[in-house]
Amino acid sequence: MKLADIKKLKVSELRTRLQLKGLDSKGLKAELVGRLWSALESGLTDECLEQDASEVQNNDEDVLVSTAQLSASTTATAPSGLERSREYSDTGTQTDAVEYPSPTPNSGSLPGSECPTAGGELVRPQGACDHHKEGRGRAFYEFKEEIRYKRTKLVQDPLRKEVEIWSDRDKVQLNSHDAHLHFEVGPDGSSGWPRFWDRFPLLWSGCRLSHGVAQGWVGFEVRVERKLSIAQMGAPERSESCGMRVGWSVADSCLLLGEEEFSFAYDATGEKVSGGKSEEFGEQYSEGDIIGCYVSFSDVIQFSFHKNGHFMGNAFSVDSSRLLGHALFPHVLCKNCYVKFNLDPNGPPWYPTPQGFTSLVTLPAEQRVTAASATNDSAVCEMVLLVGLPGSGKSRWARSHMQEHPEKHFQLLGTEELLSCMMNAEQRELQLQQAAQCLTELIKVAASTPGNYILDQCNTLFSARCYKLQLFKGFRRRVVVIFPSTEQWRKRLAEQQRQDGEQIPHTDLLKLQVSCSLPEQQDDLMDELQYIELSQEAAQSLLQECKDEAHRLLPPVPIQVKKKPKIRKRPHPYGCSYSGWTQWNQGWSEAKSNQQPWSQPPGYWSLPYPGQSINYNNWSFGR
Repeated sequence: MKLADIKKLKVSELRTRLQLKGLDSKGLKAELVGRLWSALESGLTDECLEQDASEVQNNDEDVLVSTAQLSASTTATAPSGLERSREYSDTGTQTDAVEYPSPTPNSGSLPGSECPTAGGELVRPQGACDHHKEGRGRAFYEFKEEIRYKRTKLVQDPLRKEVEIWSDRDKVQLNSHDAHLHFEVGPDGSSGWPRFWDRFPLLWSGCRLSHGVAQGWVGFEVRVERKLSIAQMGAPERSESCGMRVGWSVADSCLLLGEEEFSFAYDATGEKVSGGKSEEFGEQYSEGDIIGCYVSFSDVIQFSFHKNGHFMGNAFSVDSSRLLGHALFPHVLCKNCYVKFNLDPNGPPWYPTPQGFTSLVTLPAEQRVTAASATNDSAVCEMVLLVGLPGSGKSRWARSHMQEHPEKHFQLLGTEELLSCMMNAEQRELQLQQAAQCLTELIKVAASTPGNYILDQCNTLFSARCYKLQLFKGFRRRVVVIFPSTEQWRKRLAEQQRQDGEQIPHTDLLKLQVSCSLPEQQDDLMDELQYIELSQEAAQSLLQECKDEAHRLLPPVPIQVKKKPKIRKRPHPYGCSYSGWTQWNQGWSEAKSNQQPWSQPPGYWSLPYPGQSINYNNWSFGR
């Protein structure tokens, strides 16, 4: 099928064909055409599409049911389907002029290839992150996103994605429970990619395998399957930087590989990274390269890496006593690229395994360490919604609560956490904008994925709190209000601004105080309401004082006086103009008052009626 033939299809036909292939079916016709054309270029045949279209015509209801089931059960498409079901009902309240689509690559829909389509299937809107104010700070962009919930329609029945429970505990695969929420695990369990790579290309996403080792000489292989580039139809292709790290880490370390002590990585730039420090090592690697990662346990643990079967050298040496018996798990961290592990126990290795080493997938089950799996029941999951002004101490309380309850494995969802996943000292304002927008989408993914979450945001607007609490319907929902005294708040705010190196504009801070509201107990939205530091009555009283003071200090809003529209004087279609009628009335009035015969203005009757050619200048009244 040619591009011209695709453009002739109706919108309903385009959406039907995209739904059958597990692709995003939302958007304008130009976006649907581009998505379908990219799918054809990526390997979908015309015959498959024609066959699927005929099946839809035969049984439309079955297709709708299967599509709904696919969006609720398939791991690769469920989050994007959830996002599409949470669109805002009133775009007039949104602060951004561009509405972002929510596409998600679907590796399972490409026959003969397990890579997500990237050559134009996902279209990046122009100006998505190009128009932003400079020097606004993190609080500004967080509050800007909260305003978007002002007129958002509440979700009555949120979709809930079932977390896959391993049927075979001995199978080695990517562990979606031990991964960033913005990391997408493929249906095969051996491949993955960043979930929001097309809209937030600065974001790094990491994931560990489900099994690790604590003894022996073990290794695994991973391939940079494809770079994910951004292209627009009718415009030159625009590529974002691609990055990857691969190596080993302990289970309780952060998912940013190489940024903590017991986290060892080989970077695509040809560096080795551990503890946040990088050194020159080996060669650079890119698309199509295969990296072998090997570890040998003895009195000294040795980490070595191979590139396309060539030995790059020993990268790290660690005393085994320092690990305290903790197992090491294969770990990958990527940005704008699609990665694939060799996890087929019956298949051959991509390159010969070094002498003395054993592949992790062929290692006996009793010699492997299995990671803990998450629960599949959202009823036992917990969501903690933090409420407070910027700098009130929400992040500090959240980290303290996570340390007090390590058994719950809370995931902290906040702008600061996403900023750490961007790992780029430049483009600070762009990072802040993308982090705030990405957090909005990530909360929707979290609401569909059972787990324990802490939402580290201001949440000072009633509409934002109401929407998020309704989104997590089925969870145990706690609302924790952090509202200290005025003196303590100003002290903490100054400390945060000093650490971040940015100042919140005074006017923006006053607007935050004016719009702030504190929650009250609502049984239909929350299971528990807790006030920290100040009681609810004292916090409400202090907030009212802050609002009054902010109202007094805010500059007056200029009143825009609407100009009256100018009345355009148009000629009468069957006679004289408006000015001609004025002259006629004036002449008639003068003639009547002076008792003189009336005479028409010169040239007044020179315009004939349509279709007539009578010259009324030859006529005289009273004859």
